[in-house]
Parts: sequence; C-alpha cells; structure tokens
Amino acid sequence: MKIRAIRAYQVDLPLHEGSYQWSGGKSVSVFDSTVVAVDTDAGFTGYGEVCPLGPAYLPAYANGVRAGIREIGRHLLGESPLELDRLNRRMDALLKGHPYVKSAIDMACWDILGKAAGQPVCVLLGGRYGEDFGLYRAISQQAPAEMAARVAGYRAEGYRRFQLKVGGNADTDVERIRAVAAQLQPGDRLIADANTGWLMHDALRVVRAVRDVDVYIEQPCLSYEECLSVRQRTSHPFILDEVMDSIDMLLRGRADRAMDAVNLKISKLGGLTRARQARDLCVSLGIAMTLEDSWGGDIVTAAIAHLAHSTPPEFLFTATDFNSYVTVSLAEGAPRRVQGRMAASTAPGLGINPRLEVLGSPVVVVE
Repeated sequence: MKIRAIRAYQVDLPLHEGSYQWSGGKSVSVFDSTVVAVDTDAGFTGYGEVCPLGPAYLPAYANGVRAGIREIGRHLLGESPLELDRLNRRMDALLKGHPYVKSAIDMACWDILGKAAGQPVCVLLGGRYGEDFGLYRAISQQAPAEMAARVAGYRAEGYRRFQLKVGGNADTDVERIRAVAAQLQPGDRLIADANTGWLMHDALRVVRAVRDVDVYIEQPCLSYEECLSVRQRTSHPFILDEVMDSIDMLLRGRADRAMDAVNLKISKLGGLTRARQARDLCVSLGIAMTLEDSWGGDIVTAAIAHLAHSTPPEFLFTATDFNSYVTVSLAEGAPRRVQGRMAASTAPGLGINPRLEVLGSPVVVVE
C-alpha cells in the first residue's frame, strides 16, 4: 500500500463559552484547525487533525501546518502509510523539527493502519483498558469568584478533575486557587496550571501561600530549570507540560525527580507514533500522565481517546475532550463525553467519518 495523495483542509472552531484565556493575557475565541486526509492506492483514506493553541503558546502556528505539509508532502508520495516508524524517520529527514506539522499525517496513517487491519487504533496502540476513562475540565482564566462559580456546572457534567488556569498576578492566583478549592467535593482534584506564566519568585510565593491546599502545581515557569527550582521547594504534587516535548526531556525529568506527572500533547511530540513511545516510557518509569493535544475538534479528540483508552488506568491521570468545548463538529463517530468520561470507538481506525460539507475544499493538495 502506498500514499497516493495528501490533502489539507482549514476549519474554524469557535468556542461555546466565547473565549479561552490563560497566562500572560493570551486568549483565543476561534481555533484554526487543519484536517489532513491521506489517500492510498488501496482505496483507504485516513484522517488526522492538528490545531495549535494560537501562535503564542508553543512553537507552532496554524499556517505553519499547511506550509509544512506543502514542503514535505510531495516527498511522502509512494511511501507506505503502514510502516509508521519508517514514515516518521522519513518526515524527520525531510523537515528538521516542527513536530506539529507531522502530527496530523502520522495520525491519518494510524487511521489507515486500523482500517486495513480491521481494528480500532487503541487495540493497535496496546489494547483497550476498561469501558471508559475520566476527563478533566479546564477553567478559563477569569476573576476568582467567576472561576469558582463554574465548578458546580462542570461537576454536573461529570467532571471531577479541574484544571485551573493561573499564571497571572500572584496574589490574584492565590485567590483563584483558594476560591476554587473551596468548591471541591471529596474525590475532586484541582490542578493549578500556570502555563509557564510565573517568574520563579512569584511561583514560590504562590506555592507557599497555598501550602495548606490540596492542589497540583503544573508548569509554573517557562524553563525546565526554573520549574525544577520551584519543585524542589514545594511539597505539592508537580506536573510538567510545556517543557516535556521529547524522550530526552522525560528521561531528564525522571532523573532529576522534577515531576510526579506529565502532560503529553500528541502534536507537540509529532503524532501518535511518538506519543505512544513517550506514553510507554512513562508506564515503564512509573510516571502518571495527562494525555491530550494543544487543541482540536472531533478528530484530535478521537486520537486522544484511543491513546488514553490504551493506557493502563493507574497511569492515566486524566485526558481531555476538546470537541465538547467547540461549536463545530468535524466528523461523525467521534467520541462524546458522558458524565465526565469518554470511550474510544470500537470501529476500525479512529472510528470517525469527516463531515465533508464542514471541511469544504482543500487548501493544500499534494498528488
């Protein structure tokens, strides 16, 4: 089986709640997502998706996805979509870095592999654990009282993990953490996610001020070294996210005892192939994980579901359901949240069928 053509589509994904805000005053109201279709000479077509969280979060941006696909796509024609490790080595040889560009292509090839094998992707990723898995809900950065007021509604939807967006003014962030923590019930867990937004002195002030609160601290500062310094001076459980972008960083973090859990984003690692490798390493090292992506719609959510559902439950801290946040549905068959939990499809591949009327005409065609 050979790749015959690659097509990319651009789709806007507006948010139900109007906007999403996090550290540094960053905010997005409409996400720019790219859906990639990989056609084969055997009649199979696989679909992937990548959606950077705007251009100012990670070294990734939406137009860069499409430009990167134009750059490498023609060199992938004639390659096998079933030989995923080999295909990833080929993409790395064609384009140094830029893992997010490769993510949707890799994801689409996993979809093809599942369809060709007649198996859901989660089975190919290692097996399906249980009936479903738990999700978290991000609470967009607002005034402390407003953020606290959202907890009851999210809990009514079944969420028990709440990721609080902090990383602003330290004094206000202390209020945010305390206000939301006061709304928690037994079994809930709270993560204060600064998204790199604090300088070290403010991060240390915050963790000291909430030392009596049961809260996880996630990625307080920009660099690994700064985060490690904060980690060494707090007893709070600690999660690293933005700096965890490679196997090397996972090994370094484990050796330094820099974290208790990690957040693995599919596109930041370059696709499901590399995310599976990182996931399996974390299982071997005993590190709990949040599995997700930078953002996305139905297709990204399906890929997250397959990765999460094939992860041993004791290592899956939580996962996310991005298609619950947006107003546009990209595909039929995508997993849906049910009382704060989700399950991967049992259909072959990712189990999704794109809504062609939503995708419109391709903006990139390589054939």
